[in-house]
Amino acid sequence: MTTTALSRSAVLGDTATVEPRIVHIGLGAFHRAHQAWYTARAEDAADWGIAAFTGRSPQAAEELASQDGLYTLIERAADGDSAEIMTVLVEADAGSDVARLKELLAAPQTAIVTLTVTETAYRLGQDGAPDLTDPVVAADIEALRAGRDPESVLGRLIAGLAARRSSGSGGLAVVPCDNIPDNGPFVGTGVLGLAEAVDPSLAEWIEAEVSFVSTSVDRITPRTTDADRATAEDLTGWQDVSPVVTEPFSDWVLSGAFPNGRPKWETAGARFVDDIEPYERRKLWLLNGAHTLLACAGLLRGHQTVADAMADPECRAWVEELWDEDVRHLPESLELPEYRRKLSERFDNGRIAHHLAQIAMESATKLGVRIAPVVLAERAAGRDGAASMRALVAWIRLQQTGAGIGVGIEDAKQKAIDEALRATDPVRALLAVVDPALAADDDIVDAVTAQLKKETA
Repeated sequence: MTTTALSRSAVLGDTATVEPRIVHIGLGAFHRAHQAWYTARAEDAADWGIAAFTGRSPQAAEELASQDGLYTLIERAADGDSAEIMTVLVEADAGSDVARLKELLAAPQTAIVTLTVTETAYRLGQDGAPDLTDPVVAADIEALRAGRDPESVLGRLIAGLAARRSSGSGGLAVVPCDNIPDNGPFVGTGVLGLAEAVDPSLAEWIEAEVSFVSTSVDRITPRTTDADRATAEDLTGWQDVSPVVTEPFSDWVLSGAFPNGRPKWETAGARFVDDIEPYERRKLWLLNGAHTLLACAGLLRGHQTVADAMADPECRAWVEELWDEDVRHLPESLELPEYRRKLSERFDNGRIAHHLAQIAMESATKLGVRIAPVVLAERAAGRDGAASMRALVAWIRLQQTGAGIGVGIEDAKQKAIDEALRATDPVRALLAVVDPALAADDDIVDAVTAQLKKETA
């Protein structure tokens, strides 16, 4: 079969490009499988093009720019693959192109900034305040004061918001789509704190004109492989250097205001609610918490993917026990039995190669929002929290023995982890890296220590 490289002219002919009204920061596979997918399916999709910027590496922008922003989305179900060409991404830029980011945010038609940059990239403390001791944050404050380009995600966002204020284009919505509880106010606190350090009048303008929308997002999207590129070509007849593979399931819950409008995402299945917190906890604890448990415990048992680990009866039992603890602290109105059933089906889909080593990255931060709250809630209720605690035990074992079993996991808190491993009481020190409240509870420290001794005896 003869195939042609993807391009807008080849696929769409002379059709005019949709004007970008959404700016995305953190261009990657998840954004293209989730927020871009919902935008493309919205009833008014023709009015909402996306201009996206990469995070650290410009590779995704370079690949997508060569295809005019087009890419193949492959939905990988248990019984086969389907594919479509996505055209909603109309511009792909390197994150370092701050001048273009400022130009887009200053434009009156721009209404929304979405972000998928991971928890650690925000460089914020647990309360959402910027870490002013972080060298990158400190350098960004000086750069912004001097009119130079900042380096961090929020530094670049503030540069763009300053350009919007100068242009008189009015307000917009900032929509973080990372797995952080109450992520809208969390990012809003960070943005306002950083802006205050740069220019208090800018902080006042942001507080008056910019909304920060909270979201709960869900769609498993593994890394793309060469085999996936071949599949994309076979299914569509187009050569694609940057396809995306994802599962059929998707979910998006949002809460907040959009001062300059938004797509009709609800026509594509998104939900808008007044109180997002229960949905966040359901997703973070049941899906993400189980993923972190499977990642740490599964790697120790020699498994490579979520489906591999779920095929291990012991790992599956641990997940069910974790979910039993989780649901005790969630409202019944969230249809929890059905949610658990769907999660089991998704985890069992062996055709989605969701690698445990990828999930295990940044586990110190992930455990703090996915596991620690349930451990503490169970203890407060007079129970031992053993099922949730098992994820902490597995993570500590992985830190202690990971290199020995050929597993090296990236973590932005690695320096603190290494210091904790050398501490007089390494278990307490490691728990403090995850959540100081865990380390302050002697009973939790004793229980984790005892379980570690039992598993390593």
